[in-house]
Amino acid sequence: MNARAADLRAKGADVFAFGVGEPDFDPPALVLEAARQALSAGPPGVSKYTPVTGIPALKQAICARTQAVRGWLPRPSQVTVSIGAKHALFNIALALYEPGDEVIVPSPYWVSYPEQVKLCGAEPVIVTTEEADGFKMKPDAFAKALSPRTKAVVLCTPSNPTGSAYTGPELSALLEVWKTSDAWLIVDEIYADLVYDGFKHVSAATLASDALDRLIVIDGVSKTYAMTGWRIGWSLTPDRLAKALDTVQGQSTTNATAIAQHAAIAALTGPQETVEAMRVAFEKRRRVMVEGLRSLPGVTCRMPEGAFYAFADCRSLYTATSGVEYKGKPITNDEDVAFFLLDQAHVAAVPGGAFGAPGYVRFSYATSEERIREGIASIKRVLEAARA
Repeated sequence: MNARAADLRAKGADVFAFGVGEPDFDPPALVLEAARQALSAGPPGVSKYTPVTGIPALKQAICARTQAVRGWLPRPSQVTVSIGAKHALFNIALALYEPGDEVIVPSPYWVSYPEQVKLCGAEPVIVTTEEADGFKMKPDAFAKALSPRTKAVVLCTPSNPTGSAYTGPELSALLEVWKTSDAWLIVDEIYADLVYDGFKHVSAATLASDALDRLIVIDGVSKTYAMTGWRIGWSLTPDRLAKALDTVQGQSTTNATAIAQHAAIAALTGPQETVEAMRVAFEKRRRVMVEGLRSLPGVTCRMPEGAFYAFADCRSLYTATSGVEYKGKPITNDEDVAFFLLDQAHVAAVPGGAFGAPGYVRFSYATSEERIREGIASIKRVLEAARA
C-alpha cells in the first residue's frame, strides 16, 4: 500500500493518507528545546553509551508519569527503556516465549503481536472478537483459549486497529479469568492518553495489585507526544523479568539513543497542554471520519473509544450486485477494497486482513478535518461512478 501510494504521489496524484499510524502533529516545542540543550551540553551526555535499560532521570520520569496518569507507581528497577514500544514487546517475546508455548492474542490485533510470537517459535492462539461486542474479548472466550501451554496473553487498550478500549469492569472480568492461570499478562497502553467522550482509561496494574509479579505494561512517547521517530518506548515489569530484558537488550541494541532519552524526559515532565490539545483535535476528527464512512452506501463503522483509527466494515462492496469492480472484476475481499480506494479515489487505508479481521478496512484520522472530508468525498465520487 505504501509503495503504491508513493508511486501515485510521484506521478502527481494527491493521495489522502488514511493509512498512517502516527500523529500528524509536531512534538511539543519543549521536547525539541530539550534535545537542543542536550546537544549544546556536549559529550558524554548524548555522545556515549547510556545504561542499557535507560538513564536514571528518564526512569524516574516514567515512574512519576505512570503514577500521575495510570494510577500506580512502579520502581525504576522495573523500567526497561527500549527503541520504541515495538522493541519493548520484541524483547519480552525473546525473554519469555519458546517453542511449545502458546500466546493468546485477540483479533483484530496489531500486526506485530502474532508475528513476534512466531519468530520465537511459539504459537499465537487467536481469539476472534465481534464488532457487536466492541471488538473486545469476552471472559468466556478467554477462558476457553487458556491451556497449560499458555505463556502469555496480549491485550491492547485502546486498540490498534479498532480504537476499542476496555472499561474498568470489562478489564476486571478478564483479569479474574487470567488469575486462574499461570500466564503472563502483557497490556499495551501506548494509546491510553488518546480517549474520547469522557472515556476513562483504566490501567490493568491498578486492578491486579495481587498479581503484579506476572503483569507487564507497555508504554511510550510515540503517540501521546507525536514522537514516533524518536523511538522511545518502555516496559514496566517485575524485577526478575527486567533483569532478563537487560540481558536481551544488552546483546542486541544496547541503549536507546541518548539524545532521544533526554527529549523524552522533557515530554514526560513538562507541561501537558499540547497533549490535551492534540487529544481534543483527534476527538473532533474521529467524529468527522466515522460519520463520513457511515455516509458511504453499505459501509458501517462503530465509534471508537480511543487511538486514532476508524475500523469500517466494507463487505457490502464485495458482491457483484454492488456494481463496484477492481481491475474489471467484482471486488471479493478487503484487499480489493483498499487497492480500489487507493487507485481510484487516491485514499490510502489498510485492509483488515492484516489485522486478522478480513472484511474491514482501517482508516487513520491522524490528518486534518479538511483532508478527511475531501477523502470521503473522493470515495463517494468513485463509488457513484463505479455503480453508474
